[in-house]
Amino acid sequence: MEIFDILDKFSFEQMKNVLVIQPHPDDAEIGCGNVIARLRDNNATIHYLTVTDGSLGITDEKFEKDIVRIRRLEAEASGRFLGASDFRFLNHADGSLESIPELAGELAEAIRETKPDLILSPDPWLTYEAHNDHIVTGKAAAQAFISSGLLRYPGNTATPPHQAGFIAFYFTENPNYVVDVSDNMEDMFKAIAMHESQIDEKTMQLYRMYFTYRASMIGQEKGYRLGAGLKILQPVMMHCFTEAGYYKP
Repeated sequence: MEIFDILDKFSFEQMKNVLVIQPHPDDAEIGCGNVIARLRDNNATIHYLTVTDGSLGITDEKFEKDIVRIRRLEAEASGRFLGASDFRFLNHADGSLESIPELAGELAEAIRETKPDLILSPDPWLTYEAHNDHIVTGKAAAQAFISSGLLRYPGNTATPPHQAGFIAFYFTENPNYVVDVSDNMEDMFKAIAMHESQIDEKTMQLYRMYFTYRASMIGQEKGYRLGAGLKILQPVMMHCFTEAGYYKP
């Protein structure tokens, strides 16, 4: 018997309540919009949690005075298009994230309230990731994931504990699971395009080319026309578990 044989088995189709955590408005669509669309098609309930206000994402002066409101509207519109029905905004200043424990407490409260089977978060261990908001969000999500099942975490909480079964990291270079998104790429691109304050026509063309190529390469190994790679882990694997890197759901 292998050590993984005694752990819970992962089934994408059984993930019916999902919390999507993104550092900024648009990260979820760009990082895993095709996966979210697939979850929607599987009739999952999808919660969105956006950590920062996206206030640094100014690409055109015409958006400068109202960028926070615009980005929030874009996040809700694109999220609803992909199937999300619940939206939470922590409203931290864009580019300001520093404290992993503090943010982990906030994320743990959201986990305890939404009670997800699956959490989606950016992979903070992506090599060369230079955006601290992504690193802090991903590590805080990981800490919240393994701690929200404790009776009193975060401190002074009034919500009952909840242990999500799995976390799936997007923006990952070491996926251990491939989702068949052959029918969901166009929805992903439509959702990305809804972030009009961030995405111009040239960028959209680049995204279409790159993400379609990447999805075709990832999908090949599973026999899918298009695939999306995720790094999926269970709670026990995220603390003092030396075999986590070998886990394949």
